[in-house]
Amino acid sequence: MGIQRIESVTYGVDSLTESMRFFGDLGLTLVRASPIEAVFATLAGQKIRLQTDPDDFLPPPLEEGPTLREVVWGVDTAEELDTLVARLAADREVHRTEDGVHHTVDGTGFGLGLALADDGGFTPPQPRPRNTTGDVNRVSEPLESIQRARPIRICHVALNIPKEGREEAVGLYLDRLGFVPTDVVEPVGTFMRCSDDVEHHNFLLCHRPDRAGMNHIALEVPGFDDVVEGANHMIERGWMESRRLGRHTIGSNVFRFLHAPCGGRVEYAADMDRVDDSYGPRVHETAPPHTLWTLRTSRENRND
Repeated sequence: MGIQRIESVTYGVDSLTESMRFFGDLGLTLVRASPIEAVFATLAGQKIRLQTDPDDFLPPPLEEGPTLREVVWGVDTAEELDTLVARLAADREVHRTEDGVHHTVDGTGFGLGLALADDGGFTPPQPRPRNTTGDVNRVSEPLESIQRARPIRICHVALNIPKEGREEAVGLYLDRLGFVPTDVVEPVGTFMRCSDDVEHHNFLLCHRPDRAGMNHIALEVPGFDDVVEGANHMIERGWMESRRLGRHTIGSNVFRFLHAPCGGRVEYAADMDRVDDSYGPRVHETAPPHTLWTLRTSRENRND
């Protein structure tokens, strides 16, 4: 029992029109829009809020320009929600809004919210059936282009934090909110998962940049093709890729990253490790290679 998932993220943006175009092109569903706010949703019902005039209860931004202002975490029961809110309220103000979200500030200064998780009875889509010798799952069924991705959920958030005070910043999530550390990369940061999720990590506090700010959010898609074709669609729509196709070492997921007009980057992710309580935390005194592989080509300077 405890935190199950990311419920929503809120960005303060300069251009609502540009950010709306970005998240629409990513394949998210527009829930509502006004002249100062737009809300998009994943298939799992998580919300991405874009605000040109961020809510008064949010803490001030931790970096200049568009950036993330708050992460709201979804809790499984009302009783557990009350327990977690009480732990936070022991030494900081917690404000409850009419929608039932409890808002406060974490140790770095990012907005931190808690609410009841609500996936609306969501059933996730299945990845394409794969064929290999000895394991045939698709017969006389030629594949067609996906063309664009439809993100299932926000699977993790990565935030940059200063090196000074990083133990306290991480400790708030581990000790009071019940997050479970999975991999601690001492030169980089702490990967952790929600207590009620088996995803390798739902959260990364990254101290390597030694400053507070937005790093990225990751959107889970069903499979490898969705990662490739989703980012291809974004490039065709004029958005800039920030990291080419690869597979991470920590978490093992396939990825492509895109620069986001709301601040930081957005990652398409698929096939991440799932873990249980027998896993970790693994502590790395030196940083392992960032990727197991990245796409390489000898054709970049050719015209054919």
